[in-house]
Amino acid sequence: MDIKAKIEEIVDKIKSDDGLKKQFASNPIAAIESLLGVNLPDEQIKKIVDGVKAKISFDDIGAKLGGLFGKK
Repeated sequence: MDIKAKIEEIVDKIKSDDGLKKQFASNPIAAIESLLGVNLPDEQIKKIVDGVKAKISFDDIGAKLGGLFGKK
């Protein structure tokens, strides 16, 4: 499994689905497991959750900075 590609895929799905955003916010491990369709040990899923959170935060920061400079 290509973790980086999977994280990108998950981020795209979460950003495009409000219900998934809420689920990820309240229970990120369960949200990731449902997207992957597998039940992995929490320690393995946590690495993916951390990657998704980092990517979402980075994208949000980039969008905000783009807005400051007139780009969206």
